[in-house]
Amino acid sequence: MAQSLIQRRREAERARVEAYEISLRHVSQRTRPPPDFETAIYEARRGFEADIVRDAEAWKPRMKTRDAARLRLAAARHLFARYPVAEHLEQVWIEGAGLGADEIRLRKRWYIAAAGGGPLYAVGAAEWLSRKEVHAFLNPLGNVSFEAAIWQAIARSYATDPAVAMRIARTRITQTPRAQHRFWREVARFFCAHPTTVEDMDDFHDYLADCHRRDPQYSLKGRSLISLGRQMREWHRDLDAIARIEAARRRAEAARNRARGLAGGPEQIEDRWLGAAIADWSWTKLSKDRAKREEYVVLQLRTAADLVAETRGMRHCVATYATKCIAGHASIWSLRRRSAGSVQRLLTIELDPRSRAVQVRGFANRPPLAEEGKILERWAQARGIMLL
Repeated sequence: MAQSLIQRRREAERARVEAYEISLRHVSQRTRPPPDFETAIYEARRGFEADIVRDAEAWKPRMKTRDAARLRLAAARHLFARYPVAEHLEQVWIEGAGLGADEIRLRKRWYIAAAGGGPLYAVGAAEWLSRKEVHAFLNPLGNVSFEAAIWQAIARSYATDPAVAMRIARTRITQTPRAQHRFWREVARFFCAHPTTVEDMDDFHDYLADCHRRDPQYSLKGRSLISLGRQMREWHRDLDAIARIEAARRRAEAARNRARGLAGGPEQIEDRWLGAAIADWSWTKLSKDRAKREEYVVLQLRTAADLVAETRGMRHCVATYATKCIAGHASIWSLRRRSAGSVQRLLTIELDPRSRAVQVRGFANRPPLAEEGKILERWAQARGIMLL
């Protein structure tokens, strides 16, 4: 049935009203919630109630921001601060991403001590900083992060030129684990005595980290930038050699997998070559004095890193035998002496597939000494090796 004129007018009016309401919803702004001061106070005071210097109820901020981080910092200032402090100490209230719970608590504790006028040295800073360095930490040069402020303070205690300390605070030294602080303090002191660019210090960083990883007693005493640079270049050459050997090993392993009908994916490839089916060996030379006891070991070298380290330590070219080792045409062994906590490389031995010692060389390709020859004979007898 056809609609009447009045019905059509009413429907048109309803349609106009609905369209108008939809337009209003699109253009009108939602009412913003007020700043959450209560949560800010709760988050700031949590865990540090005993350190509060002002009543939380007395906090009447005139802030329009809804940013929870900014509100939290303002709440911390009200609760704990008698004095203004540097920005790097306040940052923990704003951003704690990437920090563990213990680290966050430490930084908040340092802020509370400094802002409250207490001795920062007595609340844990003494573990890493001297009193002079604490003062420099509280008064950094420029706008720096928390860790950069620590290392700038350390560098300022050694360097007479503030620019040197500021450069050190921009290096990757600031990213090193707190547990390795003693070693990296020595590194910072070295670069204060031997100033160089941020780029050079960052280049040295990886090399020095590897030195410390391999030898926790590694020290920079007696070294210069020139000698350190030479050693770093040798290290880079070693890394290149290891990469080449590893690439050859992976290709050989993948080829063997294909020949056996295996998929040969990266997860199926071992991190070392198979080597000779002969066990490592050790023998202890007894002595009434335990401190003078010596242990001799013969170890098979089955990784690129081990082979390159033997080359570097013994000053010969055994790393060039990697292809033979990977193919199973040879195996390389290292005779070493352990005594009083130290290890000394004595000889490098090449065995052929028939367990014959076809080459035996000492440092810089010297022949075996008489005493070393006796140790070799013991090893050969114990493992069925033929000495040529």
